[in-house]
Amino acid sequence: MSEERATPPRPRCRRLTGFKVLGTGSYVPDKVIDNEQLHKQLGFDSDWIVKRTGILERRHAAPHQATSDLCIEAAKKALTASNVTASDIDLLVLGTFTPDMSFPSTACQVQDRLRLSCAAVEIQAACAGFIYALATAAAYVKAGLSDCALVIGGDTASRIINPMDIKTYPLFGDGAGAFVITRGTDEEGFIALSLGADGGGGDLLNRPACGSRLPPTPELLAQGMHYMHMDGRAVFRWAVGILCDTITDVLNFASLESDDVDLYIPHQANIRIINTAIDVLHIPRTKVFHNLEKYGNTSAASIPLAFDEALQQNRINRGDLVCVSGFGAGLAWGTALLRY
Repeated sequence: MSEERATPPRPRCRRLTGFKVLGTGSYVPDKVIDNEQLHKQLGFDSDWIVKRTGILERRHAAPHQATSDLCIEAAKKALTASNVTASDIDLLVLGTFTPDMSFPSTACQVQDRLRLSCAAVEIQAACAGFIYALATAAAYVKAGLSDCALVIGGDTASRIINPMDIKTYPLFGDGAGAFVITRGTDEEGFIALSLGADGGGGDLLNRPACGSRLPPTPELLAQGMHYMHMDGRAVFRWAVGILCDTITDVLNFASLESDDVDLYIPHQANIRIINTAIDVLHIPRTKVFHNLEKYGNTSAASIPLAFDEALQQNRINRGDLVCVSGFGAGLAWGTALLRY
């Protein structure tokens, strides 16, 4: 990121309570890709991957699997955990930046295959996609436009990354996570929420081709323009900064101290980003949940997948205050204090 590039001021925080999480679910493909496999197949330095990212392995979707397949499995688990049926769901909001196809939306495909009778909308905010999706669904619930909403974050990033790119290919994995939410008390939900974007940094992390700007051509494909491109150092600096700044913002908005939070679940992008930020904020590492060593960066699935695992490990209990933060391409972010 250029030091001269001006960044816009962050939007002010908001409070969005009146909803609660009934249950969660997650799914990752069976295919495990560990660092040793990347070393043998592609010559990547497995020790470098661990030192620079903290990732030991990741999951890749099978050839027959698309993003919708992963989302459906996570959704089924969330419905079961919530003790609700498909007929109870009256809204589906799905966050992804790797849809099955441009249209119809992956949300509509999931809606059909789950036999839901509801509106289905898709949100593209990359690695912040789930927080954007959850905030959108929560606003519908709060407004009385939904009684029971299904919120999903899922991506198959392995399909859009150049396998020859040592700086990006080892970082990403595939997965999906889901929440079911319904009406709650004024003390449940987002007691502080920071949603924002800095579109001026869009060229730091993008997929240049295969959209209306650059439709795919043999020449563009030969140049690898259909793959993800990332300025790693610039994105790293921005990610650390936005994580520190927005956690501080939501804590200040809620008049709370960092110790008041029971668990922190940041986007699982890179352990160095997480550790650098929480050390700056003087947050004990024991209060920060991570599972990226097993799954890598699962993009929109990152937050719900980690939240679901934290629940399974009894790291989250009813009434706990959880800080969640997603950040990525856009550049976009969503950081919140969620009263579970």
